[in-house]
Amino acid sequence: MEKLTTMTYERTGRIARITLNRPERGNGITMDMPRELTACVERANLDPEVHVIALSGNGTGFCGGYDLVDSAQNMAMENAQSVDLKGTPLDPLIQMKNHIPNSNWDPMIDYAMMSRNVKGFMSLFHSDKPVVCKVHGFCVAGGTDMALCSDLLVIADDAKIGYPPARVWGSPTTAIWVHRLGIEKAKRLLFTGDCLSGKEAQEWGLAIESAPSEKLNERFEILLNRIALMPINQLVMMKLLLNQTIMAQGLHTTQILGTVFDGMTRHTQEGYDFQQRAASAGFKQAVRERDEPFGDFGMSSFKG
Repeated sequence: MEKLTTMTYERTGRIARITLNRPERGNGITMDMPRELTACVERANLDPEVHVIALSGNGTGFCGGYDLVDSAQNMAMENAQSVDLKGTPLDPLIQMKNHIPNSNWDPMIDYAMMSRNVKGFMSLFHSDKPVVCKVHGFCVAGGTDMALCSDLLVIADDAKIGYPPARVWGSPTTAIWVHRLGIEKAKRLLFTGDCLSGKEAQEWGLAIESAPSEKLNERFEILLNRIALMPINQLVMMKLLLNQTIMAQGLHTTQILGTVFDGMTRHTQEGYDFQQRAASAGFKQAVRERDEPFGDFGMSSFKG
């Protein structure tokens, strides 16, 4: 396994622990992160000592979404070259997420790139062994893809979870909200881009448990250790059995639509306007202005 740059991996007893580890960037998603996540999940699945996988984030929150702050601010809006303002070639993620208005956008190139990230996030869903995710602080935008592709979610009462890019410049590529919440509650969140508190997430059925911040680790470990008592073969069979229901409901087909729509949201007039504002005023200011009519200014501190 190659050296990890976006997360850490360790095994303690029967628990494999995957920890997102870009705290200085709110654990923002890069192109490397979904690939490393897949490798870590595979490592846990191949380890006969591992019964359950624990997913968490280092720093002040779980994940603030795609790391777009620098890329959105450094785009040269007057030309369509794949370089930043300093003339440095852009990372493929930046090129994919920040196409210049009126440039020659190929939706299938966009889809090919984003669908690879979806496969990385879905490695949690397809993992042989159960994945329990712990959320503290914030879990927004692309960060929700990892949390909701996990099997169970334990969240701090005061955490925030949601998909604010539903307001502009984003579509949930893993398209798993309706399967976790039901269609009515999923519509309530994605029609507004609103976030839930951890306590609300538990009440809505999105999280299996919420706890005060000081008790979160304790509750997380209790659940992990109870699952770890089960034989691996039973865990694998139970997960395969239960996941069939979601797969039969057409999740994979819906993910194609969600991923294509994600590219389209960046090529609407509103998407171009948002991108231009981010380039001129900064990404955080553009997000702040996006969220201001909704009254949740705190969302501007999240990454993407």
